[in-house]
Amino acid sequence: MVTTQSADGTEVVYERHGDGQPLILLHGGMAPREYWHPVLPYFDEYGIVIPQRPGFGTCLADLAETRADEVLDREVRYVQTLADTVDGDPILFGHSYGALTAVEAATDVAVEAVLAYEPAVLPDGYRKEADLADRMATLIDEGERQEAVKRYIEQVLHPDGIDNLDAWLAEWSVWPDCVKLADEVVRMNRAVEQYQLPSTLDVKADVLVMTGTNGPEFLRESAREVHGVLPHSRLVEFDGVSHSGPSEAPQRITAEVGAFLRE
Repeated sequence: MVTTQSADGTEVVYERHGDGQPLILLHGGMAPREYWHPVLPYFDEYGIVIPQRPGFGTCLADLAETRADEVLDREVRYVQTLADTVDGDPILFGHSYGALTAVEAATDVAVEAVLAYEPAVLPDGYRKEADLADRMATLIDEGERQEAVKRYIEQVLHPDGIDNLDAWLAEWSVWPDCVKLADEVVRMNRAVEQYQLPSTLDVKADVLVMTGTNGPEFLRESAREVHGVLPHSRLVEFDGVSHSGPSEAPQRITAEVGAFLRE
């Protein structure tokens, strides 16, 4: 593990694997750094950087109080620090909320390319009805923190339903420790619910936007919308792959990524 600090004193902790072109992997909400380990064998020519994003990942994350309208700015500053730490312009690869962060950061940070798997952007119609943050907050206020996190899992990770949630949780490596992250997940979801995709995202780098047919339909729709507001973007849809694409189908995802980067 490597530790550095941003200009405002924020501690940045990350794994470093190998040498070569820096490739920064940004995980989504509640996923640990280990989420990215399945893709590592396919990126051995790159210098992989896997940060512990502030407030997310394992329960060792810094859960500093941050308003929902500050969360995304905090994440972008965090990526800026990482980009300044590595040699040369990095490639950003983000999943879900990490993908939204990667795209937004690339409007301010010099990067070689951006890889975004199902950015956590809500289509307008869906965003207006979104109430996950409120429902989670109510459960937390009632002392039901585990139930609050379960609502997130049901709506984001298993939107098509799950037969036995408790059995699934028993096999999930971060359960129940991740329950400590419930307040930060509420802030993250409020940030997503408040975020409105602009008519243009001023990203100078080429962007690969990816989605899977087995994930939430609203994320497939949002992937298409994100692709539409980027000046240099390619959209790829993976048949039979869910929202957890990079860890679920690492060979397929990284093959597409490799072809994109070589071009």
